[in-house]
Amino acid sequence: MLDPVVAGDVTGQGLETPAVHRDLAALTPRELEVLTLMGRGLSNGELARALTLSEATVKTHVARIFAKLTLRDRAQAVVLAYETGLVSPGESAEAATAGG
Repeated sequence: MLDPVVAGDVTGQGLETPAVHRDLAALTPRELEVLTLMGRGLSNGELARALTLSEATVKTHVARIFAKLTLRDRAQAVVLAYETGLVSPGESAEAATAGG
């Protein structure tokens, strides 16, 4: 017989870990846009081209996003973008930059 915690893990039932909630309202509309595109995998250079900004400005936005949301790196930003619904599986970076 399996331990209930292990059984829950195996069956997908039991203990659930809620996604960490961060208040995206702290972000400006531009920062939210940058986070969304970052979540789709765009580099700083690609973000700059897509948003018609300098790369230095993009880096400033990224740094402010990290500070406001207490993120350590881009990987955490991508996870947050998915957890909060800013990005959905299947959304491509190409679609984000098309027409821009």
